[in-house]
This record gives sequence, structure tokens and C-alpha cells, in this order.
Amino acid sequence: MDAELQADRAALADTVRRFAESEIAPNVRAWDDAGEFPRALYARAAELGLLGLGYPEELGGTPASYSLKLPAWVALARHGKSGGVLASLFSHNIGLPPVVLHASDAVRREVVPLVLRGEKIAALAITEPGGGSDVAALRTTARRDGDHYVVNGEKTFITSGMRADWITVAVRTGEGRGAGGISMLLVPGDAVGLTRTRLSKMGWLCSDTATLHFDNVRVPARYLLGNEGEGFRMIMGNFNGERIGLAAGALGFSQACLDEALAWARERKAFGAPLIGHQAVRHKLVDMQMRIASTEAWIEAVSAQGDALEAAGRHNAPEWVAQICMLKNHATQAMQFCADQAVQILGGMGFMRGTVSERIYREVKVMMIGGGAEEVMKELAAKQLGWL
Repeated sequence: MDAELQADRAALADTVRRFAESEIAPNVRAWDDAGEFPRALYARAAELGLLGLGYPEELGGTPASYSLKLPAWVALARHGKSGGVLASLFSHNIGLPPVVLHASDAVRREVVPLVLRGEKIAALAITEPGGGSDVAALRTTARRDGDHYVVNGEKTFITSGMRADWITVAVRTGEGRGAGGISMLLVPGDAVGLTRTRLSKMGWLCSDTATLHFDNVRVPARYLLGNEGEGFRMIMGNFNGERIGLAAGALGFSQACLDEALAWARERKAFGAPLIGHQAVRHKLVDMQMRIASTEAWIEAVSAQGDALEAAGRHNAPEWVAQICMLKNHATQAMQFCADQAVQILGGMGFMRGTVSERIYREVKVMMIGGGAEEVMKELAAKQLGWL
């Protein structure tokens, strides 16, 4: 890594840390209780350039490699201490890439700049009540009717689902089942016939997760992304960035658990000595650091590999996709371990609302499921490695 990139990474991570410590972490508990955070936070993140990181300059963004973005993702998790805030504040990072890559220039300019300025919210809608990770089995339909598509069906577990102004929706435009008939359609949030139902969750409480209902929703045909039947390929490519982001978040949350547990172990006394003076506690902390270090090294390597492959025009190289799948599992398992050990070290306080470790303990399962459940990641990795 050259000196310029190192300096840029350090500066960006410091900016993110200060933003997270001052404007996110102190408010998380209140936002969890409210079930949402203020829309003004989008504008503040946009002012700092965080919403536009990785997007084309002509659309209001700042181009950035995986290696440059990585420390920012980790710092947001470690110092913001809330998966719910990160999930909704950056839901455009899964909703916008298909628009940037596949929409017409007019649609890109209509939609993307306002989102990157924090004035509009973008979301992605793929999962259905009866489908889960089986994307090829989705049933929501979009039937062409003149200059419009008519959409019918349901989507669920949609992050920013209650507030999104633009929703990138996976629909079935072709006949029958399977991947070949899937397309991607950009649906305005105020479309007639679109209704939303808020979901109650174990974690990510301030993230407005929803089920979306499409009842003869008419969408202008110009909002089709790419061509009909190309949606499955778009979805699979979009998962790469999402899964790296989840892994980076998991690393940051693991670090947040260690930070809290280590501080507690130094301050709390038991049996005449600080907790850290007891070998059993020290070993728990070392086990946490061991998993954090391995995750950090792996994600740095995968990010660098992704940058090199992108420069070579091999965005979805099988060997890289396999690494991402395994990394995502490893990082979220490390997060699960660190959250569990931190709660154990905090004892009764670890069971109390208001501690970082308690919140992350509740949030870890969605990290292990979202973006592709562990079992799906293993199967996909095996296929990409040529074992099947």
C-alpha cells in the first residue's frame, strides 16, 4: 500500500470516527426507542462526503477503491456502535449501484445526485415472504402495459422500507420460474398502489425495516434498469459490495465489543483484583483479539484483490466471489464470538440495555443472515471454487 493511500485512509477514518462519536453513538439508545433516526443525519453524512464515497464524480460522488472505503466502514461500526443506523443511513449502497450501472443517463441524473446529497433515501427490495435467499424463485411480477410496467407482489425485510423515496425492486418480467425472467425496476416511493408495513425486530431497532405491498403499481418503463431478463446478473454482482460492507461492519462491531469489555475488565474489581487480573478473563480478551486480527488481515487482502480485479475488468472473478463469501461468514462469526464474550465479561451489566455489547449481541444474527445466510455463502463458495 503506497503512502498516499495510507494517508487518505487515515484521514478518512479519523473523519468518520469523529462523526460517529459525536453524532451517532450518543443518540443510539434514544433512536432505538423511537424506532428511527432523524432524516437530518443523511444530510450531515452527505456534507462529510460519506454518502457519495465510491460513486461517480459527475453524479455528485467521490470515486473510491475498496481499500480506501474499508477503514471508513470499520470506523462507522466501531465508533457509531449501531448496526441499525448504519443499515438505513447507507441503504443506498445496495439500492443505488444497479441504478448507476444500468439506468439510462437521464434516470441516473434524476435519482442519484439527490440521494448522495442526503435529500432522498434509496433502498433495495429483493427478498420476498416465501423466498429468502432463493432469489431465482421470486414471484413479484412486472407486466408491460404500454409505456408502463404494472407491478404486483410483496417484498419483505426491506431496510429503509418505510422511508425510501426510490426502491430498486427485483421483479419477474419473463414467463415461468428461474433466473432468466428476472429484471430490475426502479420504483418511486410515492407510486400509487405501493403500501408499507413496519416490522418489529430483535435488533437494528432504529432501522425502519418494512414489508412492501405492490397492488397494480404503475411504473414508467423508463425506470427499467438495463434490459428485461438481466436482473439476476445485476443482483449477483451487487451482492459483492454488500457482503464486503457487512464483513467490514462485523469487524468494527467486534472491535467495539472488545473496547467495552477491556475497559470494563480494567475498572471492575472482583475477588480483590481488577477483572483483567484474572487469567480466565484475560484469555477471553485475547481470544477476541485473535479473531479480530484474522478478520482484519483477511478483509484487507480481499479488498486489495477486489481493487486489482476491478482494474483488470474482472469484477466477478469466481475466486474473488468465493473469498467474499467465506470472509463474510468468518467476520460475522468473529462478531458473534466477541459479542458473546463481551457480555460474559460484563456479567449482569452485559444483560442491560444501554451497554454496547448487549446491543451488538442482539444485532449479530441479522449480520449472519443478511446479504446471504451462512449456509448459502458456503454453498456459493464451493461452487465458485469449482468443487461442484
